[in-house]
Amino acid sequence: MNSPIPAPFAVYVHWPFCLSKCPYCDFNSHVRHGGYDESRYVRAIETELASTARRVPGRTVSSIFFGGGTPSLMQPQSVQAILDAIAKHWSVAPDAEVTLEANPTSVEATRFRGYRTAGVNRVSLGVQALDDASLKELGRLHTAQEALDAVAVARSIFERYSFDLIYARPRQTLAAWEAELKRAIAEAAEHLSLYQLTIEPGTPFYGLHKAGKLITPDDDLGRDLYDLTQQVCADAGLPAYEISNHARDGAECRHNLVYWRGHDYAGVGPGAHGRLTIDGRRCATETEKRPESWIMRVEAKGHGLIVDEALTPGETADEYLLMGLRLVEGIEPSRYTAIAGRTLDPARVSILRDEGAVETTADGRLRVTPSGFPVLDAVVADLAA
Repeated sequence: MNSPIPAPFAVYVHWPFCLSKCPYCDFNSHVRHGGYDESRYVRAIETELASTARRVPGRTVSSIFFGGGTPSLMQPQSVQAILDAIAKHWSVAPDAEVTLEANPTSVEATRFRGYRTAGVNRVSLGVQALDDASLKELGRLHTAQEALDAVAVARSIFERYSFDLIYARPRQTLAAWEAELKRAIAEAAEHLSLYQLTIEPGTPFYGLHKAGKLITPDDDLGRDLYDLTQQVCADAGLPAYEISNHARDGAECRHNLVYWRGHDYAGVGPGAHGRLTIDGRRCATETEKRPESWIMRVEAKGHGLIVDEALTPGETADEYLLMGLRLVEGIEPSRYTAIAGRTLDPARVSILRDEGAVETTADGRLRVTPSGFPVLDAVVADLAA
């Protein structure tokens, strides 16, 4: 009799430091012109991994993701030390996906071979644009050519790589984006992450936008840019599998699928989030954001947690809905019912189906339709109400 396949379990490692802060970014990233003690931070991550593993022992890690910030500022031996610590506390699957986010600069590309030797088998490059004027406006420190050179280095070292682009940028036209996207697809082997520029509160772009000094495409052009993106990628064999992510069949980011499918993941490092099942209850964890406060907390307590709470069945079910409907595959209503202890409201599902926003697949999954994705937030809010 075959034993059941264990649910995926992922580890997320947050490296919070950047060389500069991009004006659109609201991630937990910090610039330290005076430098920082890299080895001390690595030791603190090792400590936090140990304390997390004591809470969820015996798991098999299916994916590891170094995010940030800018993890490609780390020395390869630091990445090696963290991977060794993960392997010390949990089993790591032989085919585990190990991704590292990287800036596409020539300096950081020189470390790629060291990362590969350490055990990284996939890189995700923050290209963001393929024209120099846009890169400058976005606060990026690389040129388009430097980015393409870094992609070429990644291609020569890693079997799997991906890169990000931001669209719906100021003054962007449909024709310009189509040309840029086709150029990107020619460079992308299997995966692209394509994000519409969003103006986040607290960022420099927010102030400029509010003052009328940063004009972004209106809703109609934004929708046209989104539709064009879906069509061009699908025609090139890179259809969307999630609202902002496109991949060839089988090349999806397995780590991010852990989030979107509602499985467990440990989060370590400053400002990292996690979801862990402990004694049959799903727990939400979050660590202190500020690097200096986080490291002092870890050194004093063995962890940097500031949030550590059991979610209610309703909260867990709403998360499953919120994350799962981002995927083209959708969700299993029976799993939602098992988590929530109640079914989705059939009347609401029926109305959304009649409006063409959702559909039920032949195998019973509920998913958002292509015409529903541009209004995904409203669809989720309606179903979760």
